[in-house]
Amino acid sequence: MKNRRSRDLLQVSQSADNALGHPRLGLVVSKKTAKRAHDRNYMKRVIRDWFRLNQHQLPPHDFVVRVRQAFNRETAPEARNQLAQLMKKRR
Repeated sequence: MKNRRSRDLLQVSQSADNALGHPRLGLVVSKKTAKRAHDRNYMKRVIRDWFRLNQHQLPPHDFVVRVRQAFNRETAPEARNQLAQLMKKRR
């Protein structure tokens, strides 16, 4: 199993091959990143929604996405774009 790692301002993404034939997503949003639970949940919701809409374009890997810097409704499109760029590197 080969692991790859890349960094960006909002997320760090790790991926490893899986034998399931479809991609899986793991999320990490720490209290250090966002103190309030509803802020952390919002960030996870944004990432899960992007993954749900784009999983058919991704290879069968296990992806772990870590939010490094908090984002909100105003900066969520930037987070989606950065996530798309990170996942594009994985193809």
